[in-house]
Amino acid sequence: MSRYLGQENPVIDNKKTGVLLTNLGTPNAPTASALRPYLREFLSDPRVVEIPRLIWMIILHGIILPTRPAKSAKLYQQIWTKEGSPLKVISEQQRQKVAIQLAEKYGDNVVVELAMRYGKPSIASALQKFKLQGISKIVILPLYPQYAGPTTASTFDAVVKEIQKWRWIPSVNFINGYYDNSLYIDALANSVNEHIQTHGKPDKLVLSFHGMPKLFHIWGDPYYDFCKVTTQLLVEKLSSQQSGLTESDCLMTFQSRFGKAEWLMPYTDKSLSELPSKGDKHVAIISPAFSADCLETLEELAVENRDVFIEAGGEKYHYIAALNDRDDHICALVSLIEKAL
Repeated sequence: MSRYLGQENPVIDNKKTGVLLTNLGTPNAPTASALRPYLREFLSDPRVVEIPRLIWMIILHGIILPTRPAKSAKLYQQIWTKEGSPLKVISEQQRQKVAIQLAEKYGDNVVVELAMRYGKPSIASALQKFKLQGISKIVILPLYPQYAGPTTASTFDAVVKEIQKWRWIPSVNFINGYYDNSLYIDALANSVNEHIQTHGKPDKLVLSFHGMPKLFHIWGDPYYDFCKVTTQLLVEKLSSQQSGLTESDCLMTFQSRFGKAEWLMPYTDKSLSELPSKGDKHVAIISPAFSADCLETLEELAVENRDVFIEAGGEKYHYIAALNDRDDHICALVSLIEKAL
């Protein structure tokens, strides 16, 4: 029996393109039993943790998996909605809106699917749907504006792991980031300006990106540099508009540290604890690295870090939502996909 998967009567539809939107993933429920397999898959990825495998597997299975799922479940319970995980719900809304816009221009010649790197729906299952339809071209858009090994590259690994099993390989266009895309920057600026119109100009606008071990940057991961470019472009856009914000009013930080190793700095929580003593009592915080709100934004940024800031003497703290399914964000995503079509 062949090791490569074919179809009994292969029909290749050269007119159809499959578009795959991907995000990190989510457990199926806010429970310890649901968190355990999700965390096992996530933390077993060598792109995510680069500690020697034997040592890490002992730590993972002996220390982390017996204790962390219950703690994480309590956090997920705080943000879970009646529709389910916010990340999954919002990602599906994004998929639907992208599909509608593409259908208006290309009819049924473009099929849009959603997949998660960890959990369900899996990348493999989404690609298999394309395979059954005989789609000859696939465009993959990981919803991470700034390329990083643990996110974007890991998605590529999962795509290759599935497609390398196929007998017939379609054309694959992998979009590895959009950190400097003008429509993406415009959408970020629009969200900040809308917030200022409602809540006033903050003393400091904090741009909090997801963290990464500093060693990854030293070893050549360009994520930090892409974050700097996004920050620079957004600050330039805001400074040229009526926001009233200048470069000195903005601060780039990194959140979500894990373990004892040094991560990219400055740290979001430590920065927030220091701002009130410098006279910055009104803060607005946004996370340009997240295309959809999730645990790291709705709980860590909106709740945990608010407490840090207020306890340090801060007075006003506002979290600016991720771009989610905003129309300007969807237009940015569609423009990226169209270039690949």
